[in-house]
Amino acid sequence: MKKEKKTKVKKTAKQRFKSFLKGLMVFVLVVAVLTGILTCVNIVGTKSNSNFVKQSVSEVKFNEQLVPEKDKNGNFTFTTDRDFRIMQLTDIHLGTGFLSIKKDSMALNAVAAMISAEKPDLVVVTGDVAYPVPFQAGTINNKRGAILFAELMEKLGVYWCVTYGNHDTEAYSFFAREDISEIYGNHDKYPHSLFSTGPDSIDGYGNYVINVKNSAGKITQSLFMIDSHSYTDNDYFGIMWKYDCVHKNQIEWYKQQLEEFKAENKGDMPKSLMFMHIPVIEFRDAMEEYKENGFKDTVNTKYIDGKAGEKNNMVYSSSHNNGLFDACREIGSTQGMFFGHDHLNNIALRYKGMYLSYAYSVDYLAYAGISKFGAQRGCNIITTSPDGSFKVDKENYYQDKYQSINAKESVTMDDYN
Repeated sequence: MKKEKKTKVKKTAKQRFKSFLKGLMVFVLVVAVLTGILTCVNIVGTKSNSNFVKQSVSEVKFNEQLVPEKDKNGNFTFTTDRDFRIMQLTDIHLGTGFLSIKKDSMALNAVAAMISAEKPDLVVVTGDVAYPVPFQAGTINNKRGAILFAELMEKLGVYWCVTYGNHDTEAYSFFAREDISEIYGNHDKYPHSLFSTGPDSIDGYGNYVINVKNSAGKITQSLFMIDSHSYTDNDYFGIMWKYDCVHKNQIEWYKQQLEEFKAENKGDMPKSLMFMHIPVIEFRDAMEEYKENGFKDTVNTKYIDGKAGEKNNMVYSSSHNNGLFDACREIGSTQGMFFGHDHLNNIALRYKGMYLSYAYSVDYLAYAGISKFGAQRGCNIITTSPDGSFKVDKENYYQDKYQSINAKESVTMDDYN
């Protein structure tokens, strides 16, 4: 029997369109299901870490906690005749996504342990509280990290403030600096936050001053928080490492503030310290000079302490320079500048008379495998005295004096690089 030859029927344009729509609907459905699952996991993970803060973290017990008040210019001001202790933390990197749940809990555990032991008068975070990088965190929601950190600080009951880093508000993040500033600046919800959005007339968010006065009303130390911005030269996503720097109108604001404080001090210029995320280019100059001289002091550069742990001892500053360092030297008020940004650098150098310092970082997330290394993790303890002088102690997290709520992770104390 002869087999009938099958004829291939060509699909009409209408049938092809229907097939396309069917495929598209299946694709959209799969994406929607996956998005829903990941969203649920992200929420559950963040909730777990939030519960850790609410249920396990205890309020710090101070012998005598200083309570700041706002002065007539709206600046938060501490009044004391004793030493004033500042803890500088940096690059905490709360991802708050499904990929970072465990590492977020490690970071919260470390921060709580150090603050509880040190009992600082003020905690300053020099950027990158949040780290919403999707392939490492599993989310681009940067608001959750800000809220989680604010919740932690309020549970600890310690006064705190932040300056912004490049990762806090990436171009692809859900929320901009303006949105995150509404969180940090909500003093009703977070009464221990001393963050201020700063003047609308200058660039950036979070340009503000916190003053320390003695009982006679004289400013003994002005603490400048500066937004060093994120990226520049069309490097919108930061993939070329073209970092920004402090802008000219911010420098003019800094000068103006000091003139006002000098007048308030009846002609006596107060001493000051400055905190920001991205280091000034002069820090890179200092490091290069020190390195080229065989890691020995030069006429301009004096080694203080710490390590330059980034590959090739690199300082990842901006290549631009609007004159902040020179302005600080010219006025003579600012004695030290403190930075974050480079997670493996905690070196301090004195360059042309200016103290330049990184803090230990907290980072468990940004560098691959960094959670297994511990030599770079910790904080700076900055003690200012009533005479305006200051000293800095670099403290590693893995000391016995820092008793964490959850067991500390096993790490090597070898250098990462």
